[in-house]
Parts: sequence; C-alpha cells; structure tokens
Amino acid sequence: MNKEAYFQLIKELPDKQLIKHLYLTQLLLLAIAFILHTFIFKSATLKELFVIDINEMLLGVAAGVAVVVFDIIMMKCLPAEYNDDGGLNHRIFSARNPLHIAIIAFVVAFVEELLFRGIIQTHLGLWISSIVFAVIHYRYLFNRFLFANIIILSLIIGALFQWTENIFVTIIMHFMIDFLLGIIIRYRLFGYKRVN
Repeated sequence: MNKEAYFQLIKELPDKQLIKHLYLTQLLLLAIAFILHTFIFKSATLKELFVIDINEMLLGVAAGVAVVVFDIIMMKCLPAEYNDDGGLNHRIFSARNPLHIAIIAFVVAFVEELLFRGIIQTHLGLWISSIVFAVIHYRYLFNRFLFANIIILSLIIGALFQWTENIFVTIIMHFMIDFLLGIIIRYRLFGYKRVN
C-alpha cells in the first residue's frame, strides 16, 4: 500500500473501527508473542524478566519523560511534516479522555515490550528487535524522520532492557511515552498541531 492510499484509509476509517483495529492489532501481537514463546523459542526465562525494583522503575519513568521532552523540542524546532504519520496518532488520541489514553498506552506498552524486548530481543538480539519494531509501526515507513526516530527509540529502549534485564522498566518507559504524547495530542499542548 502506498503512502496516499494508507493516509486515505486512515481518514476514512470510522473512529470506533480505528480503536477496534488498534486493540485487535495488540491482540494479534500478544498471540504472536505467545506462539513464539511457547512453540518457537520454548523458553522459560520470560517470567525472570519481570523484576520489581523501584529504582529501575523510576529509571523507566525518567527515560520516558526524557524522550517526550526531546519529542517536544523536535516538534518546536522542525517543520510539521517531519512528524506527519498520516494523522493516525491524532485520530487515536484527540477524542479520548485521559483514562482511555492511559488504557491504550498500557495495553500497547505491555504487549509490544513483551513481544519485542521480552521475546524477540532476548532470543534474536537488539538490532533484529529494533528493526522489526520499526517495521510494525508501518505508518512511519512513509516518513524518513519518523522511521529513523522509531529505530533510534527502539534501540534506546532495547539498550535499557539489556542494561537492566527488567521488562517492567521498558514497559513503564513505553507507557510514559505513549501516555504523555497522547495527552499532548488530546489537549494540543506545547504547540502540537495536526499536520493533515
């Protein structure tokens, strides 16, 4: 699917269908994680990655906030087209209340970190995990800046996971990024503007 067709699809998809597809996508990724964990890698190490360590969890919060601050700076310094994802993030978050934004952010953070860090990175390495993570975020393939941004972000999250060996840290970091950016989009904070 080319860029124009994809962006048109996003514009035409009814709001309820868009949210339904978001949750179905996460369910599919969770199923893939289960299949990989149970049948392909046959690993019992996954539960060992969930470590309750308050200091490490606070590191996840701080890292997530730092990424959002960097994104805000980039939004202010770069032309709006650099952040053009076809309007998907705007469509997902602009009409949601903060609780629903938090639920979306938690579901996405938990499922994606379980799959990409807990399973793929643990068994195939940081680079493979980061590239697959970027490709899964299909809409960013149409924008070189966003694609580079998502790969770099995935490498940072993956490095944090390698350092802490604690998936809670990356879940919290991912949650903070998605939740705070969702709130920024919802309330049009820090000069956020819809590109299209």
